[in-house]
Amino acid sequence: MASLLFFSLGLILCSSAVLAKKGDVIEIKDSNWNDVLEGEWMIKFYAPWCPACHRLQPEWNEFADWGEDLNLNIAKVDVTAQPGLSGRFIITALPTIYHCKDGVFRKYQGSRTHKDFISFISEREWEAIEPVSSWVGPDSFLMSGMSALFRLSMWIRQCHNYFVEDLSIPVWGSYIIFGLMTLLLGLILGLILVFVADFLCPSKRHRPQGYQYPINLPTVPADRKKAEDEQMEEVVNDFENAKLGDKESSDVPQDKLRKRTAKS
Repeated sequence: MASLLFFSLGLILCSSAVLAKKGDVIEIKDSNWNDVLEGEWMIKFYAPWCPACHRLQPEWNEFADWGEDLNLNIAKVDVTAQPGLSGRFIITALPTIYHCKDGVFRKYQGSRTHKDFISFISEREWEAIEPVSSWVGPDSFLMSGMSALFRLSMWIRQCHNYFVEDLSIPVWGSYIIFGLMTLLLGLILGLILVFVADFLCPSKRHRPQGYQYPINLPTVPADRKKAEDEQMEEVVNDFENAKLGDKESSDVPQDKLRKRTAKS
């Protein structure tokens, strides 16, 4: 009698566990979101304060009861608790539903009843939807950066609330703290960039002490120098002949003499 009672109790517990597993909605977080890249998933993005999300919840729970029969994982993401996933999927409206098949994402745009969801999967209606480009897909490098940016913004908001509410710092004081932190971070990043640039493109080595740089003086061509010397010699001879009273040299016009002197 006791064994029969234990057997019945175990059967009840097993059946209840199976039912609970069948109707489970998986909670997706930043730590386990890579799980959706394998298998087939339907993911709902919601927020606790969203009225439309509350209206969708009963239909989503009924849809979850069919997850095992459809060989489908049914999940949900709270965007208020997971800002990184909100940025990764670029959630701009709530609720938003995505279908994922082996890492290929498609946005669901149909009616939001559990029957429509079941038909969407069983009839493979998702094949008619254009998938999200791999360049901007949730697993792309660009969206990973967007996810990090959203997480950083949430961290800054939490720090601001901590300063204002827990430490009783004025709002303007919190802004000053973040401004100083931004300046300090900018200086640190600037120094890092300078070091990296100097390492990749080192400047020229300094000249040894006592080194004299060569002075490149302008040089005069030999033929030009010879012509100038001849002109100067002619001017000097004319001047000397004029001074001695030589008649032939005295006939030399003075303007010619001045021009030659100026050329020299």
